[in-house]
Amino acid sequence: MELLNNNRQPSGTELLEEIENFFGWEIRWALCNIIEEILQNDNIQGIKKNYLIELIDKNSDYSVVSALGDKSINTNSVKSTLDYLLEKGQHYRKSDEFIEMIDFMGKFRRYSPYNNMLVKIQNPHCSFYATKHDWENRFKRNLKEDAKPMLILAPMHPVMLVYDLDATEGEELPKEITDFGKFQGEWRPSLLQNLMDNANKYLIRIGYKKHSSTSAGFAAVDRESKSFKMRISIHKDLDEPSRFGVLCHELAHIFLGHLGSDTDRWWPSRQNLNHQSVEIEAEAVAYLVTKRLDLEGSSITYLASYLTEKSIPDGISIDYIGKVAGKIEEMAKGRVAAPKRKK
Repeated sequence: MELLNNNRQPSGTELLEEIENFFGWEIRWALCNIIEEILQNDNIQGIKKNYLIELIDKNSDYSVVSALGDKSINTNSVKSTLDYLLEKGQHYRKSDEFIEMIDFMGKFRRYSPYNNMLVKIQNPHCSFYATKHDWENRFKRNLKEDAKPMLILAPMHPVMLVYDLDATEGEELPKEITDFGKFQGEWRPSLLQNLMDNANKYLIRIGYKKHSSTSAGFAAVDRESKSFKMRISIHKDLDEPSRFGVLCHELAHIFLGHLGSDTDRWWPSRQNLNHQSVEIEAEAVAYLVTKRLDLEGSSITYLASYLTEKSIPDGISIDYIGKVAGKIEEMAKGRVAAPKRKK
């Protein structure tokens, strides 16, 4: 209840980790029942109720149910890999470390932003990483005798082992690998078109119109059309790369739940965050996506302007940022399947 009364709405994973630290490991198996009991309270309404419903939605990637583990993972283990790693992630709640983490999450395009976050938590000094197979076959480097693996999540498997550059020896890395964070790529119009087409599948309407000189765009609930759930307006005078960056930012607001959930629960309900928190989260997502697609902007400066204190606001969720960035990047790269409507 104390969490509900504050401007915080962490993901199921982050909530699980927090209450375990406070109440002990056993609480994880009772948490869903506790949330269901709280929902029976008639005084829980509106924003808070939607957030609680999201936490126990078995179809949500951000719920407690999802955090408790995939069926392929042994849930009887003392702690899941992700729970353990996120405990260490509290180090990155300081302003400087937060910006460093977001920058790292955007660098390695071969892996998802979320897996980059997991590597950074395990090895803050990591400069480059790859699997044993890639080190040997792509880079002609072998693992050292005392090489220590790091864990990331893998499709069709619970975890996959990767190794830091310092854990290998052999040929020098190609320049395009060592300078991956410095190059500027050419604009690809397909990125914007793909993102718009896939946004429409989520019933998000996108339009262009004249905005003030201080407004690049905004996202809002669509109350004008019965065919769409949300609408995004972007300044029509922006060039295509800028339109893409603004669209990433505004889509992030929607998928991060800043405008509330929808009847199909295609995104969470996290309306209880303050303005500072929602802007930091949305711009962090936009920065991750654009950086990983070879576009440079002023996101880091924008983020720093909101991080005026020594630590970032408690409401900010790195878990949500990583997952939403991966989702929007996928939408920009190609066609994605339309989400299913709830019956």
